[in-house]
Amino acid sequence: MSQELLDFDVIILGSGPAGLQAAVHAARAKATVAVLGRMERSSLFKAHVENYCCMDTTLKGVDILEQGQRQAEKFGARFFSMDVVSMNRDEKGRFIIALESGEVLSAWAIILAMGISRNRLNVPGEKELLGKGVSYCVECDANFFRGETVIVVGDESAACSGALHLLLVADAVHLVYSDLKVDDRLRYQVEKSGIHLHPGSKVKAIMGTDGVTGVLLEDGQVIEGRGVFIELGAKGALELATKLGISLDPATMKYIETTKKQETNVQGVYAAGDICGPPWQMAKAVGEGCVAGMEAANYAKHERSKNT
Repeated sequence: MSQELLDFDVIILGSGPAGLQAAVHAARAKATVAVLGRMERSSLFKAHVENYCCMDTTLKGVDILEQGQRQAEKFGARFFSMDVVSMNRDEKGRFIIALESGEVLSAWAIILAMGISRNRLNVPGEKELLGKGVSYCVECDANFFRGETVIVVGDESAACSGALHLLLVADAVHLVYSDLKVDDRLRYQVEKSGIHLHPGSKVKAIMGTDGVTGVLLEDGQVIEGRGVFIELGAKGALELATKLGISLDPATMKYIETTKKQETNVQGVYAAGDICGPPWQMAKAVGEGCVAGMEAANYAKHERSKNT
């Protein structure tokens, strides 16, 4: 039976300042808006702000974010505090996004505002074996490990959905985690799959010289494998960009390239905030979010009218 779609004009990935400002402007432009992601992942969440225009007191980042969500909801935006596990495009050009809860959303335009991933294991062997068996992107590199044993490290949706994906190509998949922080549905899928689970575990070192041979856990256990996928959060910019064919900046291949209208090279996809590169300032994120929200809303309404 096909999954019923929750239809929107614009879907925003990320609920930091860029995503919230995009939501406010898109919703005020009379677009239907969904905002995905967990607010606590924003780099602003635990920060304090004292250098933002027209604010003469120091404010807690969490207060700014919560007020931003209330403001966006007042204009009609709907929030889903969960992660994306897959994103595709249908024959009409709509983006189809599956959430870890099992809900499936569609939209004519999306805005990528997830910030950047700074999470690394910071263990011996990680840096040395990057590209030699160590990867931060399952969808990018899974096929290089067809028929091999692989290890996924992480507690959240990217690790779980990545491990499930790897079951399709790898001979064996191990998931190393402290405590799964995912929706019950995704947890059930992982626990009932053929993934070898290592709960309450942490990686002490990645083993190998010319290539990965396995990982050493803090309890002394060794898990042998040819690949280690480090997935320490939600699906990141690089993975989603790769999936959609979005161009990254050629100098670093870390950030998404946009026009002055916050457009990417893929029609219907916009980006704003830290995901577009430095400086890491709320003022920049809010400005780009404003532009992205208005542009995405106009694009989505135009596409919707063409297809109705």
